Amino acid sequence: MIRIILTIVFVILCIAMTVIVLMQEGKTSGLGAISGVAESYWGKNKGRSMEGNLEKFTKIAAILIFVLALVLNLKVI
Repeated sequence: MIRIILTIVFVILCIAMTVIVLMQEGKTSGLGAISGVAESYWGKNKGRSMEGNLEKFTKIAAILIFVLALVLNLKVI
């Protein structure tokens, strides 16, 4: 029973991780880096912006997916 619940949580996490990664902006600045646009207000306060939050959620989801994958591969459950 617990294996089924963990599998469902794993699938939901994988879907959420896909959505979070797709919502993030690209890392290439293009020509904006040449003119210095990268050091704008949003670049300096990245940790408090939506982009910073998406990066945090990506890291948390990746860790949870890794741990759940390990747990689901154990033969004990």
